[in-house]
Amino acid sequence: MKPRFRFPALSHRAWVAIVGGVGVVGIWFGAPRALRHLEFFRVRQIELVGIRNLSPDAVIGVLRLQPRASVFDDTRLLTARVRGLRGVADARVVRRLPAALKVIVREVDAVALVPGPRGMVVVDAAGRALPFDPARSGLDLPVAAAADSAVIGVVALVQAVDPALFQDITAARRWRGSRGDVLLELDARRVLLRPDAGPEVIRAVVQVAQDLAAKARPYVELDARYAGQVVVRRKASA
Repeated sequence: MKPRFRFPALSHRAWVAIVGGVGVVGIWFGAPRALRHLEFFRVRQIELVGIRNLSPDAVIGVLRLQPRASVFDDTRLLTARVRGLRGVADARVVRRLPAALKVIVREVDAVALVPGPRGMVVVDAAGRALPFDPARSGLDLPVAAAADSAVIGVVALVQAVDPALFQDITAARRWRGSRGDVLLELDARRVLLRPDAGPEVIRAVVQVAQDLAAKARPYVELDARYAGQVVVRRKASA
């Protein structure tokens, strides 16, 4: 004889709690679909957070919101659209009830300015052009002679390791007559680096510069192209 399954004996209160829980789950998943059609929840405001260099119109435009868009529309789709915008490193779209969307953006770091056919172009750490208008955003960046990935990569490394030193860089270019070494110009001074320099090299340059400043010793050039040392020169190398 097969055993019969029996539901466990539950109190009336327990059954009410179970039924209520099922109802809440149903409302949680079903409410957005139902509320999407209510005029009260039509999108009437978009809040942008983290926008510094991107055009606000470009961010709003990439959302492609329909005239009767609702805050209960799929925010995952909207997030994917913003993340696909050039110049966006990450993004998130969240609801602000009853009628607003909050778009939180983390922009790609701007590293340098390079000459372009129509003026200066902002580039990222890989030398790729970014849709940032330097005239509108007031970006204060080093000027690189070209979108050379080795030169831009060194500048980006300095930006990540020591922002104060990065702010002092006015220009960057390949060092002539070398094996692809990079010259960073800091007003009246300059730094020579190998294109494969690591964070420890940048820290060594900063430490030497700070030590020279503390001792009031003048110099024109710091050459960090040699393993384990930074050469200090009072005259720029030819």
